[in-house]
Amino acid sequence: MHSISSRIIIFGLVILVFLILDGYVYQGVKTLLHGQSDIFKRLLSLSYWAITAISILLLLSFSVLNPESINSVVRNVIITLLFANLFFKIIFAAFLLVEDVYRLGNWLVMLFANPLPSGQGDAISRSKFLSTVGITVASLPFVSMVYGVLVGAHDYRVKKVKIALKNLPASFHGLKILQLSDIHSGSFVSHALVEKGIEMALAQKPDIIFFTGDLVNNVAEEVEEYKQMFSRLKAPMGVYSVLGNHDYGDYVTWSSAEAKQNNLNKLIGIHKEMGWDILINEHRILKRGGDKIGVLGIENWGAKGRFPKYGKMKDAVRGMETVPVKLLLSHDPSHWDAQVIPEYGDVDIMFAGHTHGFQFGVEVAGIKWSPVKYMYEQWAGLYQKGQQYLYVNRGFGYIGFPGRIGMAPEITVVELVKA
Repeated sequence: MHSISSRIIIFGLVILVFLILDGYVYQGVKTLLHGQSDIFKRLLSLSYWAITAISILLLLSFSVLNPESINSVVRNVIITLLFANLFFKIIFAAFLLVEDVYRLGNWLVMLFANPLPSGQGDAISRSKFLSTVGITVASLPFVSMVYGVLVGAHDYRVKKVKIALKNLPASFHGLKILQLSDIHSGSFVSHALVEKGIEMALAQKPDIIFFTGDLVNNVAEEVEEYKQMFSRLKAPMGVYSVLGNHDYGDYVTWSSAEAKQNNLNKLIGIHKEMGWDILINEHRILKRGGDKIGVLGIENWGAKGRFPKYGKMKDAVRGMETVPVKLLLSHDPSHWDAQVIPEYGDVDIMFAGHTHGFQFGVEVAGIKWSPVKYMYEQWAGLYQKGQQYLYVNRGFGYIGFPGRIGMAPEITVVELVKA
């Protein structure tokens, strides 16, 4: 009872803030309607308050219902719409507030400098120009978020990288590796759009495919309807995969530890059903023309925040002493600096994902920026320290915000050449 009453109070306060903000912003919107027809004014006013009403109803759904009971895709879309609406109004309100403070100050100066007769001290009118600028700037994040959901979420891009390795055996010169990461199948809403990404991946004709974790958001069932689709990913030298932090079911409540383990076992089984050779703290030796290289894969090992350290590098590298080139699949890029660089100097390339490039950023004209850079030193693309390399894939899917803005989903092609 206490929990319900608390939620009602919080909901009431949130609605009050929404209404105050909406009322204030509406005054700025009305400034832009001067000179328009009465019908247009009524339609725009009706649309404006209809959006407010819908926002309140969406908030009510979270207040009355348990958010976890709402389908994850629906929940993410609702959150996105609410934030898009809120960002628009906060930014527009900021412009209006600056203008209103200026108007108030100007009015007070005029009032005291040259007092007017009673009833003639009207405030200076709001500027249509500044209101227009405000609503234009405020619309940018809203439009960007809508674009990110409708287009950016599945705007797959192929990133091609060539890495020269001194110890690469001659038989492996030109080896083409395709890397996918962070599929997050529980977030998908369109089979056709996902199919487009798979077709683009297969069109690269790779020799080998790596998947670096997070096949699902939380539970194994999420990938069931996409299992046949992803099983189409084939390559002459095989498909190798590892687990990511989301694959363990750590972010949902389970009825028992056994239920959680059964979910993980089921997900591991799905990897195998799709023809993916899942590496759990182990390695495989690849042979070509009498030469050999090694592929290692470990469980999730994160050095940031509360991300788990399930991986066991010692188990994965055991027996690989004579292998000239070692390629490591490890979901979290923070593993590279924290353990691989200081303890495993013979790991030539580590393939990771995890960051998604924050699903938001700027990569244009040599500029490369995303908020995630303030948490991860290596967050997207190729990195090198000494003779060791790290490639961080920006992710194939998405989670939380159901889209991408300036950080397209990635299909990576890495070609190995002899230095």
